Amino acid sequence: MKDSRLQVRSLVVALVLLVFASMGARAQETAGNFLANLHEFRINNYMAMDAYYRFSASGDTETLNEIVAAINGANDAMNAVIESTSGILTEEQIESLNQEFDSFKNLMRSNVNDVRKTGYPDLRLVSDMANQALTMNDIATELYSISQESTQTGNNPRVEAARSASVMMAQMMAKYSARSNSSVYQTFQGAETEKPLDEQAREFDQLLAVVTRGDNEDAVEETIQNVSSKWEFIRGSYINFNDRNVSFIIDRYSKGIIEGLSTTIELLQNKA
Repeated sequence: MKDSRLQVRSLVVALVLLVFASMGARAQETAGNFLANLHEFRINNYMAMDAYYRFSASGDTETLNEIVAAINGANDAMNAVIESTSGILTEEQIESLNQEFDSFKNLMRSNVNDVRKTGYPDLRLVSDMANQALTMNDIATELYSISQESTQTGNNPRVEAARSASVMMAQMMAKYSARSNSSVYQTFQGAETEKPLDEQAREFDQLLAVVTRGDNEDAVEETIQNVSSKWEFIRGSYINFNDRNVSFIIDRYSKGIIEGLSTTIELLQNKA
């Protein structure tokens, strides 16, 4: 009888420990998803800006669809952040970002409509949107840093370097797109205060070196090599950004790098 009670007590303890372990794993997963959604939010907003600058010069329907897809992606990520139960950020912090995003979406809608109606952008409105994008992404970056420092989130240096590299590439791509459209170049977000493209390219070199460093399985190695090859192909265009280059190739390869880094992040997380 005594042995039976001891067995029951041991079973109860084991079940309790299992529940706590499961709760901890779910909390870690929720926190990881929270960071991933903030990351996707930043990426998609830069993608939307990149597409807009190209659309402002061409009025092309396919490019317009890229704007819509990017805004929808950012919207989905923002909704996931709002609905998160992780408790990493306060409601006030999340709402401040959401309000800035609403302003950005309204300005994007107005700028797109201008191009569709007149065939060319209203530079004042484009400037307003560019400044709003800068403000919004600065807040998103600050909130990402706060979330990253939370005790609830893990910190894989290679994953974080890959995310930073992705954001930088998306920002560089949007800036290069603005340079390729002379009518809107001076209204690019942060044109006066942002680091020049060549400096950003060298910072990208450093981030990519961190991503590359470490023991890699075949799939990770192949993906990183693919990213590195694409980067080597367009790096000179970002370093010598005043030279005349084929902008659509820069855009295509930059997107390929962002996609490759996204795959790298997924593989590294699965490995962990």
